[in-house]
Amino acid sequence: MSETRNVPKPSAGWGRSLLGWIDARFPLTKLWKSQVSEYYAPINFNFWYFFGSLALLVLVNQIVTGIFLAMSYQPNAHLAFGSIQYIMRDVHWGWLIRYMHTTGASLFFVVIYLHMFRGLLYGSYKKPRELLWILGMLIYVCLMAEAFMGYLMPWGQMSYWGAVVITSLFGAIPWVGSHLVIWVRGDFGVSGATLNRFFALHVVAIPLLLVFLVVCHLMALHEVGSNNPDGIEIHENLDENGKPVDGVPFHPYYTVKDLFGVGVFLIIFAIIVFYAPTLKGIFIDPINYKPANFLQTPPDIHPLWYFTPYYAILRSFPNKLFGVTAFMLAIVVLFFLPWIDRHPIKSVRYRAPCYRILLLAFAATFLFLGYIGMQPATLFWQKIGLRMSEIYFLFFVTSWTYARTPSNRRLLVTFALSLAVILWIDWRFYLPSIAALIWWTLLIPLCYLILFYLVPLLWPGGMRDRSVPTRVTLR
Repeated sequence: MSETRNVPKPSAGWGRSLLGWIDARFPLTKLWKSQVSEYYAPINFNFWYFFGSLALLVLVNQIVTGIFLAMSYQPNAHLAFGSIQYIMRDVHWGWLIRYMHTTGASLFFVVIYLHMFRGLLYGSYKKPRELLWILGMLIYVCLMAEAFMGYLMPWGQMSYWGAVVITSLFGAIPWVGSHLVIWVRGDFGVSGATLNRFFALHVVAIPLLLVFLVVCHLMALHEVGSNNPDGIEIHENLDENGKPVDGVPFHPYYTVKDLFGVGVFLIIFAIIVFYAPTLKGIFIDPINYKPANFLQTPPDIHPLWYFTPYYAILRSFPNKLFGVTAFMLAIVVLFFLPWIDRHPIKSVRYRAPCYRILLLAFAATFLFLGYIGMQPATLFWQKIGLRMSEIYFLFFVTSWTYARTPSNRRLLVTFALSLAVILWIDWRFYLPSIAALIWWTLLIPLCYLILFYLVPLLWPGGMRDRSVPTRVTLR
């Protein structure tokens, strides 16, 4: 009878042992599987789906470079501007860290705007992703607050006067406006107290809120699943194992694809940082290289490019209260988009031709508003800005109209009401003084209304949606 010998089992590597030790105390592998390796995404993600991961990359860049800048920055009205020069000239690699931070701020908004436009293209704000859209909008508002407060940090001429103008807008609020301005500034004017207050919010409070909202956004995304260019829910078509037929695991398929997007983005990022950090005054205003002067107002005060569409809306109205209201409404209305556009078809691929033209017109309007916001505050640009602002808001009115299979009567009634509101605004604010400019610029919203409300009456095919496939398409 042969003797049985105990053969020792091969020992697990130290990495696997460490992972097992962690998993026994924290669900690391479980989280990795549920959120990455076993999270199924649609198989037809395209170019537009790079920007979510790129936004996360830029957020990390802003946090890391911001920490290093805070080590040498002095949040003091007498020392702030000099500390920026110290970082740029005397701190080792300080110039690189600052340019990475300033370039990152602008590119953050580039990828966020493209990410939001992707949501508009493919209806990512519609059921069941309404909360996902709202969380994304909250992130956007936090980014705007973070960028505005960070813009004051250099304590340059444009930084200072930009803060004066923007904080004074709170004064337009009836009854409590003057008290609110003092509370926001921490003083009767923009001063060292304002700088300290903004520094604390910019470095601590808002980044914490931003990270929290990003985590909530990702959790909501993984709960309802990712949308796709066809706007079809892949979880409604499962195989025998309960996996989406038209889905693939996020890792390794989309992690590799995102790494390609990250590589291209980093090349563009490096070119800007090393060769054009100011980008001809678009990323860093030349006036901001001068220290803040309380006694000399710049000839033209405007924010950086990512705020200029809303700034153009703000200054389109001579009445300050109406301007502030329109400015706030332009942002708030985006929160309600899931309930404004309740059309059953999500993706623009299958919407009617008129809606596709409408969406392109909205994107062009937003870009043109950004250009207008960079121009001098002359009467001409103010009036053109008003016309573009009207078209901006008409997009939401038209989206609401198109979402409900519009009849001829509904199109005509909406056309008449929209034109009446535009004429009332002209009469209320401009007609007595610039009648000639009023009438020829009126052609802009009038052509818009004719295109999207009267042309469909003569072209029924323009309001006809395409049939939506039952499975996602690879195109």
